[in-house]
Amino acid sequence: MSHEEHKQAIQEFSAGVHRASDDDVGDLLVEYFHDEVEWHGPAPIDKLDGRTAVATEFWEPLLASFPDLEKNDYIRFADEFEGDEWVCATGNLVGTFEEDWLDIPATGHATWLRYGEFHRFEEGKVAETRTIVDVLDVLRQAGYRIVPSLGPEVVIPGPTTQDGILHGDRDEDASRKTMALVEGMLFDGLNSYEEEGLDGMGMDEYWHEDFMWYGPAGIGSTRGIGAFQDVHQGPFLEAFPDREVGHHDARLAEGNYCASTGWPAVVGTHLGDEWLGLPATGNDAEMRVIDVWRREGDLLAENWVFIDMIDLLDQLGVDVFERLRTNPQSVRTRLP
Repeated sequence: MSHEEHKQAIQEFSAGVHRASDDDVGDLLVEYFHDEVEWHGPAPIDKLDGRTAVATEFWEPLLASFPDLEKNDYIRFADEFEGDEWVCATGNLVGTFEEDWLDIPATGHATWLRYGEFHRFEEGKVAETRTIVDVLDVLRQAGYRIVPSLGPEVVIPGPTTQDGILHGDRDEDASRKTMALVEGMLFDGLNSYEEEGLDGMGMDEYWHEDFMWYGPAGIGSTRGIGAFQDVHQGPFLEAFPDREVGHHDARLAEGNYCASTGWPAVVGTHLGDEWLGLPATGNDAEMRVIDVWRREGDLLAENWVFIDMIDLLDQLGVDVFERLRTNPQSVRTRLP
């Protein structure tokens, strides 16, 4: 199958989610996923082996809790990485929260479950998936605050250019340009922090002055280089001063879009105090990450960032679901 056929398969699967129920979603998976699919998801679900486990442990409970769920990709593109064929997609799952999910009490209200995902294809079906759903943000929408957020937490929009669903002829020159810009930012710009500090990282060589950075719950979103450094990059580098980036399982580019994922993509030691209100633990941390970028001209204009915050907080000594189960009122932010 071609890149176009792989993207079409993910588009059909996404559309099929809205028609599926917890009783028959397994049939939808049969059509698009290998029986022995390797599935890597967010904590507390983590790794699932095989299509049956993906159905019973992820999709069936999700659709039981959100029976009118829609899966709306606003970015979708494909590329090859180290000989493997991948599709990246990101968007929002939207549904009415009617039954408890992962011990999160149902609200009865519309809820947005932000997701990023990578799918590796073999013989026309998905053989591996890596996906992050912003579970911490579902908790926030349900009225639970585990850690203070560094920036505003909002329903994350799609690309301002509304051109994130890529189909048709592939622009190889544009794809190479996007990949080169992202790799320069990751491996030259970010990694210059140790020698030159925050101001010497040259972010203006890679980012539009007023670029949008859409981060996960707990970190929030920012606009512009200054706010990005003040709200996210500076505090993060103080918390993990020895962090290393670029441990990627896949890195893709098509047209003006690029994405990467790693399990983990970032590693570091928690040495700085007060990040997310937490004292330094000295713990080693491994961060599951999905990043999606949009290039505009010679610079990056938008960045959708997914970090498995539930897993990261657990490594820093905060068991989110233990707190929710044993002392829910301590993290409750509004009355039932």
